[in-house]
Amino acid sequence: MKPVVLRAQGLVRRLGTGASRREVLRGIDLEIASGEFTALVGPSGSGKSTLLYLLGGLDTPDEGAVEIDGVNLAGVSPDRLARLRNQLVGFVYQFHFLLPEFTALENVLMPLWARGAGSSREDRAWGGELLAAVGLADKLNALPRELSGGEQQRVAVARALVNRPRVLLADEPTGNLDSENARAVYALFRELKRATGQTILVVTHDREWAERSDRVLQLLDGRLVGDERRGEP
Repeated sequence: MKPVVLRAQGLVRRLGTGASRREVLRGIDLEIASGEFTALVGPSGSGKSTLLYLLGGLDTPDEGAVEIDGVNLAGVSPDRLARLRNQLVGFVYQFHFLLPEFTALENVLMPLWARGAGSSREDRAWGGELLAAVGLADKLNALPRELSGGEQQRVAVARALVNRPRVLLADEPTGNLDSENARAVYALFRELKRATGQTILVVTHDREWAERSDRVLQLLDGRLVGDERRGEP
């Protein structure tokens, strides 16, 4: 059996205050193994993004625990949690959040800069390799405004991978793209999984992501109500 990279146990998250306080997640138990390409689906308001942020250490559960690569995030100091997030998790969001005054390569290298690296010849070469892998070998020095929306999102994927994360988390990564670019980003994620064994968890409303992933988790009203393993498409 493949090792478990991401584990959640009894996750509960409450949001709001006073009479408006409610349980967004209601006791989530989940394990994701190394190399799995998993889609997390469910209606709006079901808690998908909240769960993703808890799994990536961007938010803290009211109850329960999260482990990434065997590291329990509970009780970890904010500084160490930030370091662990940077080292173990890559994030891709619906919006690319590239800094407009920096080139594509510089945007990719920013997670390395955050830990005092990213300036060596080797680091810059690695950033270039990632941009080449996402089809942007000729765009290293392009500014975000010189890139299409699909190209900007591919830069964001390269940035998420620059620290060689154990797990790649994506929150509606194609939600801001047209269908052609959405298919290109999907193909990129699938190739990452095939070529490198990258563990990937994607929150999506896109039917194609769900139907062609290895595994589909369904969330409804803060509970996991479905877990379908599909295998290779």
